[in-house]
Amino acid sequence: MRSKARECAFKVIFASLFQENDDAEFNRGVYKAFGLNEEEAVYADLLLDCVKEHRGELTEALNRCSIGFSDKRMFPVDKSLMLMAMAEIAYVDDVPGVVSIDEAVGLARKYSTEKSVGYVNGVLGAFMTEVGKNESH
Repeated sequence: MRSKARECAFKVIFASLFQENDDAEFNRGVYKAFGLNEEEAVYADLLLDCVKEHRGELTEALNRCSIGFSDKRMFPVDKSLMLMAMAEIAYVDDVPGVVSIDEAVGLARKYSTEKSVGYVNGVLGAFMTEVGKNESH
């Protein structure tokens, strides 16, 4: 399942907010701790590569879509979840945007606050509208 891959990618992105990290060994350690199979690891790598390659534009979009909050004021958990989901919405064609949002909201429920659940959902919904990716994609 891609859910475990997303959770691992989220954890690596979260760690990267605190320490510049481009360490494949670190990523593999996270994947191993979660018991990812090879297919799941490939998907987690895809998400991480998308975030890394497009981080600047994703951060700009995050600032546009999160009215009243710059990315510098966001909870690191929420920022990490939204960067990952935005990368998936924008750059992974075979995943409907609503699935990306639902997965990020689920991770927000698990790792963040109850208020963050609605916030993450709203920001990602605005981003999905902005990039024009709807349920039929």
